[in-house]
Amino acid sequence: MKYLTLTALLVLGTAFASAEDKPAAPKPQAAKEFVLFNGKSLDDWEAVDVGGSGEVELEGGLMIINQGENVSGAIYKKAAALPTTNYEITLEAKRMQGVDFFVGLTFPVGDLKHCATLICGGWGGSVTGISCIDGMDASDNNTSTYQRYKDDEWYAIKLRVTPKNLSVWLGDKQIIDEDIEGKKISIRPGPIESYLPLSLTTFNTMAAIRNVRLTPIAEKK
Repeated sequence: MKYLTLTALLVLGTAFASAEDKPAAPKPQAAKEFVLFNGKSLDDWEAVDVGGSGEVELEGGLMIINQGENVSGAIYKKAAALPTTNYEITLEAKRMQGVDFFVGLTFPVGDLKHCATLICGGWGGSVTGISCIDGMDASDNNTSTYQRYKDDEWYAIKLRVTPKNLSVWLGDKQIIDEDIEGKKISIRPGPIESYLPLSLTTFNTMAAIRNVRLTPIAEKK
């Protein structure tokens, strides 16, 4: 009996030792996050003047897009190093003065030549949507909604881009969920064409922007 007990203990000890010797399975790496604006510098951004554009400045850790008579804003200069699909962009923005869009986020969809623009607060201050889908502006296509934006109040915005879908959240609320398979994605002809492929703009409005990040996401099988 003692011999059997000792043998059993030896077998169990060997099993535990083998389990401990096995290398642990590697943990999946978290997706690399790209900080597009860190509040310390605008070195990665280039302001564009399309005539009547307001200046873009760094003030108190914020990107300030000053009110102009036209589209105002800046292009992210390192867009070629970023993914063009399966990614999310997050930012916080507030309208400081003006009555039109305080966020015009132009972004690539699939490659750097095909872009669209997320508009928040356009057409008099409330229209929110994506320009353009099948040639229709944010005010006319399926993504169009009316949102109430208050001056000097921060809004968290998240955009998700995949080969099949464009989605947008305002705070915790999803406001856009658009299937784009087979649809033509483009920007609105005009001044915004000077802000490709990745930019932040306003129209006749002053805005503050902070915490701009891009995060790759896993492709759905």
